[in-house]
Amino acid sequence: MPTELSPTARALRTLEILQARPGTTAGELAGRLGVTERAARRYVGILREAGIPVESVRGPYGGYRLRRGTRLPPVVFTEAEALGLVMAVLDGQPTAADTAADNLVGSALGKVIQVLPENVGRQAAALRRYASAAPDRYSSRPDPTTTSALVAAVAARRRVLVSYRTESGNEWDAEVDPWAVVVRYARWYLLCHAHHADAVRTYRLDRVRAVRETGQTFEPPDGLDPVAALEENLGSGWEFPTRVVFDAPVAEVAPWIRPPMGRLEPSGDGCVLVGSTGNPSMYAQEWLPTVPFAFRVEGGPELRAAVAALAARLTAASNP
Repeated sequence: MPTELSPTARALRTLEILQARPGTTAGELAGRLGVTERAARRYVGILREAGIPVESVRGPYGGYRLRRGTRLPPVVFTEAEALGLVMAVLDGQPTAADTAADNLVGSALGKVIQVLPENVGRQAAALRRYASAAPDRYSSRPDPTTTSALVAAVAARRRVLVSYRTESGNEWDAEVDPWAVVVRYARWYLLCHAHHADAVRTYRLDRVRAVRETGQTFEPPDGLDPVAALEENLGSGWEFPTRVVFDAPVAEVAPWIRPPMGRLEPSGDGCVLVGSTGNPSMYAQEWLPTVPFAFRVEGGPELRAAVAALAARLTAASNP
């Protein structure tokens, strides 16, 4: 038969649950502990008697949570948790395997591994030392200070002025309401409402040069889904307009269109892809050739020139 947990063990388990899931209700806590709700509240009381500030929040989004800034005992990882953490870091940033002092993520990962218990730390260190990760050539690494400033503005709902540099080197300032910071396929984006265009915009965080709060506040849209909104708007607001017509219906072309390419609309017997890009050459060389349908580029001039250059290069390569 399983060993009955002591009240102290259950109280510590309660602390662990509240750390991992702020807002846990008494009923959920009871279910996780395998006790009644009355008993679950008693274990919360034990934590409070020990000086750990557990707050109760009423309402549909209420529950128990630890007060922000609470000083807790050292975090203890299981072997699976520690290895999962190292794997996630190496997967997201392969250079974290480098132990150089100027590598911020690598240095932080080393500190985490160093304070792990001996048996767990040994496995984590071995994983970091012997696992190799190929860098994603499309990933971007924004400045941590800039990212922190934008996340703080998102949390406080404060309008900011961002200084931005496009891929072609153009620089400009924009006053925006920062709705969310979204990570998509190893690239970091700011999803926002840009006041100069009165439209939703997505900006690459690695191209944001500076962030300054304006002192004004904003309210994000009700029911905002940051990931869905980012996908929907990735192909709009860039430097060079694009318009591509396909001689096939929307239903056949749609599975081949990536969100950054733009918005696909019916047009006669075929469909048209309308959007914008910051890199016409990539659009022409890497995106359009993957769509297995006849097409013609109606706009803009930068994309037409990039497609013409690619066609000329391929034609020359096919000649004896």
